[in-house]
Amino acid sequence: MKRPVILVMAAGMGSRYGGLKQMDPVGPGGAAILDYSLYDAKRAGFEKAVIILNRKLEQEFRELVGRRIEQRMEVEYAFQELEKLPDGFAVPTGRTKPWGTGHAVLCGQKAVGGEPFAVINADDYYGIEGFEQVHRFLLGAQGSGNYCMAGYRLENTLTENGSVSRGVCETDGEGKLRKITERTQIEAGAEGPCYVEEGVRTPLSPQATVSMNFWGFTPDFFRALEEGFVPFLEKTLRENPEKGEYFLPFVVDDLIRAGSAQVQVVPSRDKWYGVTYREDRPAVVKALADMTEQGLYPKEL
Repeated sequence: MKRPVILVMAAGMGSRYGGLKQMDPVGPGGAAILDYSLYDAKRAGFEKAVIILNRKLEQEFRELVGRRIEQRMEVEYAFQELEKLPDGFAVPTGRTKPWGTGHAVLCGQKAVGGEPFAVINADDYYGIEGFEQVHRFLLGAQGSGNYCMAGYRLENTLTENGSVSRGVCETDGEGKLRKITERTQIEAGAEGPCYVEEGVRTPLSPQATVSMNFWGFTPDFFRALEEGFVPFLEKTLRENPEKGEYFLPFVVDDLIRAGSAQVQVVPSRDKWYGVTYREDRPAVVKALADMTEQGLYPKEL
């Protein structure tokens, strides 16, 4: 019987936010956003979480967040480290930046084992519907290259406190993902959302489907990550050795273009909450307090 795993990317430092937002207490009882995500994941049927950390943060994370999560579900930790590279490669001089989300997921391969798995960010509140949809898909996924992505409406994923980066999705008539275009500066303007590129503002539909890095994969995806990582490193070490990143959506997009994977977009109507910026925190605190008051969550998770 399949036992889908939830893999959490929690190794980032949150530079725009100005702190370790994965551990920031935002709930009425002092819980972090990740507490709510894994509470929802457990309700949707996930029983095990693999959490990808920076090894330097392990003790602090376990004390502030991990101890609560470990009371609800099985938890295993894995670590994203610069030195985790294929044979023949070395960390370039001056490199301190992690290798990106694709590498983060690859670091969790052993802990995930041979189970289908979902991937989420530690600092995004996704809502229950996405977890239910992705878990259901993973239970029924057959063969290799058969993946899914939770799709959110753009208008439900914006902040009033600055720009955000989102993968804007194109789908076919059956809801299969055709293409993801990364827009690194999307703003919630007075006349609706738009993206800014080289000083030019281009409108986007509020109903556009966007990726929030919430994916569902069968285990064969690890092989695709491994195969793509080597050419990424070869190019990056030549062109951008200190800052080049191996992004998860880029890997998925390459597989779709090559015809070796199909990705079903499973829609979620929930509103995203996150702390991209420090100024976002009051809105997140209020939203979680309101949902607790409505009975969607217990005060003490």
